[in-house]
Parts: sequence; structure tokens; C-alpha cells
Amino acid sequence: MKTSPEHYERIAKMTFASVYPHYITKVKKKGRTIEELHQVIEWLTGFDDDKLQELINEKVTFEVFFQKATLHPKAVLIKGVICGYRIEEIENSLTKQVRYLDKLVDELGKGRKMEKILRAK
Repeated sequence: MKTSPEHYERIAKMTFASVYPHYITKVKKKGRTIEELHQVIEWLTGFDDDKLQELINEKVTFEVFFQKATLHPKAVLIKGVICGYRIEEIENSLTKQVRYLDKLVDELGKGRKMEKILRAK
């Protein structure tokens, strides 16, 4: 699936704070906790709870969110299809990083074991 520069721009300008409540809803609906969600986000980005809340309060865009993040070295192991896009084929690095996060939240919501989500094995 091909994407346009406009698609990339839309994702870059979207605020993390606008999507975060949807992440919470998704994982809670599937019986997972906010703590588990935060664990997944911290694994991917390096943001602890305080930093995450600070970024939410500042209403940073995804572009700024991932500029400030220290991506986990094993993030490249996140593969598969999310939102109709195969992660491995996404060329725009920011879009790929956002889809990494989407995929991890999706795996959490689907009940996958935390060690697998965090690519521990």
C-alpha cells in the first residue's frame, strides 16, 4: 500500500495526546492495564510515566514525541500489518515508528504475552 507525502504530514502533525486515550480504551477493553500500556510505551520510547505525562500535557505532535524518544534497539523486530500497512515496507521513518507503537498496543490488546511484545525472546 502506497502512501503520500500528505499522509506522512498528517501523522507527523497528529498529537500523541489525541491518540493516547484510544490506546487506553483499546487495552482496557481487552482486560489489560494502563500500567502494561505504559510498560510497552516505555520499552519502545524510553519514556517513564512522568515524562509520558509531561509530553501528553504539552500536547506534542508525534513528530516531536519520536524526536525526543530513544527507540529500543529491538524495535526493528516489530513486523506485521497494522492499519493496512506492512511495517517492514514503510519507508518514512516517523510513520514506521508510529506504526511500531500501534502494533505494540494492538498486540497488548490481543492478549499477547508481555515477553513476546517486548521482544524478549
